[in-house]
Amino acid sequence: MINCGQKEAIIYEDKVYGRVLIDEPVILDLINSYELQRLKEIDQAGYFEPYHPGSKHTRFEHSVGVYLLLWKFGAPIGEQIAGLIHDVSHSAFSHAVDYVLSEGSEKEQSHQDDYFAEYVLNSGIPGILEKYGFDAKYIIDEKNFPLLENQLPDLCADRIDYSLRGFLAYKVAGLEKIGNILEDLTVQDKKWVFDDFDSAYGYAKLFNILNKNYYSGITTAVMFRRLGDYLKYALDKGYINKADLYTTDNRVIGKINGNLPADAELAALWKNLNNSQGYENNPDDYDAEVYCKSRVIDPLCLHDGEMKKVSDIELGWKEEIKQESEPKRYLIKFFD
Repeated sequence: MINCGQKEAIIYEDKVYGRVLIDEPVILDLINSYELQRLKEIDQAGYFEPYHPGSKHTRFEHSVGVYLLLWKFGAPIGEQIAGLIHDVSHSAFSHAVDYVLSEGSEKEQSHQDDYFAEYVLNSGIPGILEKYGFDAKYIIDEKNFPLLENQLPDLCADRIDYSLRGFLAYKVAGLEKIGNILEDLTVQDKKWVFDDFDSAYGYAKLFNILNKNYYSGITTAVMFRRLGDYLKYALDKGYINKADLYTTDNRVIGKINGNLPADAELAALWKNLNNSQGYENNPDDYDAEVYCKSRVIDPLCLHDGEMKKVSDIELGWKEEIKQESEPKRYLIKFFD
């Protein structure tokens, strides 16, 4: 923490946006809150390190990133706040909870969104917001913030930031390309718009690579199934309880794995979770049916003096959107 005159501030080093001075008091208090700090130990992808070594990035990085993106593009402070806190209700291992709890959804991975309002209103966040004159119920209503959230396949700050981080984490694109994407983006009529078709279409295709290979790929389905089985078994055995799922990845693993020496079945589940091999998609002989949410985007761009979607110009993209909007279904055979 540094002091700018009478105002406290932090220098924040972000992988995507670089070095940034943050000195907005409500933002600083929220960043320092338990709810945001917890996200430092929540893996953005779930439990991907054994499957894609070196790719780990956290919900905290993404949450601050969404705030920074909105700030850079001049969003109102309320929308910046909403962006910062939009992921605080994520469980340990992010969307893995949708593969564990009965109220989860593999196809939609929507548990975090469904639980968001309840989590925030029962946390310390409303007190921080009230201190600075903000109404928590207004801030948690995404309908108030069109830059932050939009339904697929439209763009939004959440989707932009997690994809830019994904490009880096999975080596789909580097910082130079990300810089070009940000330079080609603008905000018009509370919408994210690319300067031209080529920029919009190029970004959409990169996003598609992320989706097919990582967000909804078979490796992700395997990871979520193995992780879900490990966590569900631990819940059934009483090694953890539901409240533990809303702590951190490391705390959950620590509580569960204290039981490894005495539980051979748990040890096998843990070994499988950390095995990046040993599976195939086999509709004729399978052990598990697994779904993954699939994501595809149709960005707006300026074209011939008008604002159009990529699919209005590149008609083949309509079929890609139709195909990639459906959840991916895998019939997985596991073997040693």
